[in-house]
Amino acid sequence: MNAVPFDTLKFARKLEASGMTPGTAAGTAEALAEAMTGAELATKSDVAGTNTAIGNLRTELKADICGLRTELKSDIELLRRDPVIKLGSIVVVGVGVLLAAMRYMPVHP
Repeated sequence: MNAVPFDTLKFARKLEASGMTPGTAAGTAEALAEAMTGAELATKSDVAGTNTAIGNLRTELKADICGLRTELKSDIELLRRDPVIKLGSIVVVGVGVLLAAMRYMPVHP
C-alpha cells in the first residue's frame, strides 16, 4: 500500500504559527505522519472485489430463499392434507366400530 504524501515540517510550522509550542507542533506532526503511514486506504480493486463479493452473496441468498420457498410450499401442502387424512381415519375407525357393534347386536324378529 502506498503511503500518503505528507509534509511534516510544513504542518509543524503551521501549528507553530497558530500558537502551538515548537515541541508540541513537531510531536503532533510526527504522530499524524505515523498514523497516516499505517493507514490502509481502499483502492479501486478493493472496491471491485467488495462488489464481486456482494454480488456472490446476493446470488447465494436468492438461491437460499428459493429453496426455503420450495420447502415452505411442500410443508403447507402436507398441512393441508393432514386434516383430510385424519378425518378419513376417523371415518374408517367409526365405520369399523359400528360394524362390530352391529355384529354383536341381537336380531329382532
